[in-house]
Amino acid sequence: MNDVSLRCLGAAGTVTGSKHLLEIAGRRILVDCGLFQGLKELRTKNWRELPVAPSSIDVVVLTHAHIDHSGYLPRLIRDGFDGRVLATPATADLARLLLRDAGYLQEEEAAFHNKRRSSKHDPALPLYTAEEGAEAADRIEELGYDRSVSVVRGSDRAERDVRLTFHPAGHILGSATATFEIVSDTETKRFVFSGDLGPRDSILHLPATPPGVADALVVESTYGDRLHPEDDPAEKLAGVIHRAVKRGGALLVPAFAVARTQTLLYLISQLERRNEIPTLPVYLDSPMAIDATEIYRQHGAELRPEIRQALREGRGPLRPHDFHVTRTPELSKRINDLEGPFILISASGMITGGRILHHLAHRLSRPETTIMFAGYQSIGTRGWRLQRGETKLRLFGRNVWVRAEVETLDGLSAHGDQEDLMAWLAGTLPRVEDGPKTFIVHGEEKPAAALASRIRRDLGWSEVTAPQEGAVYPL
Repeated sequence: MNDVSLRCLGAAGTVTGSKHLLEIAGRRILVDCGLFQGLKELRTKNWRELPVAPSSIDVVVLTHAHIDHSGYLPRLIRDGFDGRVLATPATADLARLLLRDAGYLQEEEAAFHNKRRSSKHDPALPLYTAEEGAEAADRIEELGYDRSVSVVRGSDRAERDVRLTFHPAGHILGSATATFEIVSDTETKRFVFSGDLGPRDSILHLPATPPGVADALVVESTYGDRLHPEDDPAEKLAGVIHRAVKRGGALLVPAFAVARTQTLLYLISQLERRNEIPTLPVYLDSPMAIDATEIYRQHGAELRPEIRQALREGRGPLRPHDFHVTRTPELSKRINDLEGPFILISASGMITGGRILHHLAHRLSRPETTIMFAGYQSIGTRGWRLQRGETKLRLFGRNVWVRAEVETLDGLSAHGDQEDLMAWLAGTLPRVEDGPKTFIVHGEEKPAAALASRIRRDLGWSEVTAPQEGAVYPL
């Protein structure tokens, strides 16, 4: 098969904007359709025309719902894509939350620039709207794990059949690796895309399924050069909670709505059941996180066995004993009247927006308050500034003095580290002695290079490449 190729349209040399184009005899399959996020030089790429016409793409396959893997889909549809969109059922459910919200944020950003007259465009327009985000999510066709379906047929005389199978990836709910089998009269080739892989010892999710036989592999490398700490995150969380109780104030936790919030709720409920922390009021103040938690409950079969068992028995593993959800702004505002100690989990995880801003404006200057970060903080964000020890924070146009205690809880990453990635790769059965063609994506230059070096050294694979954005690689 000399007419099969790979072209990375994103997540090449960076950890964002995942778009990998698999071309088979003139047919085009886009694996992931993500937005570029982070630095402005990356975000501006979202406005550029793709090097291929969206109308020429036959199928989009989403490995999971995170916006850097799904968030460009509404724009792709607006620009002419009219093919199939395939994802797991849980990814489809989460995408209905995340894509609408992504469109809403695009509209908010455009309105902000129009009000400030800070855009070179008049008027500034959103990349897409909340309605377009919702409509894009409704286009998703659901495909469960371990089921094989035909996605396209080749345009040549042999009428090659391209079949897709999803397997668990262990990253977030619904996350999947995507295996494509290209079947002709004479042979079958298997190409595997890892998506984002979770750690083998994930607190919530089942571990990733090894790829099996592969002629070519596309693997992420977010943490390709590092190892996660060996400390028990539950034990560290208990320590943070005890110190917050001793101070007597609120414990504010900025958290991502999907996966991180549910992990924290599970850990808190487990610590309570083991009597390792006092039972405190726990407030979940994020409509998206509330909805995402319900989706986690609905798809409990994807979670670890002990969590599935607890859900079946009605023991509420994602629900602390004294649990409150505050869906409306009015209920959120009432939290201002509470005196500690209590725990508040709210979005956004890096304090770039959301209700957590209001709670910080109200409590950041109080020395009895504790702020706990439970995830990576990107350079330049408010969360990053607080972690660095800055003494004031700009909120709603004014400087707020930082007198609260700032803590960081490590060990909750949804990405596998280098050893996790190597363990997944070691489950490959190469068709040739020197290994499958392997492409290292979704990583900065240093972690991608470190992972490539480990693969060559430990697995003996020779064709290991960190692709350049836009370059075409024969498979």
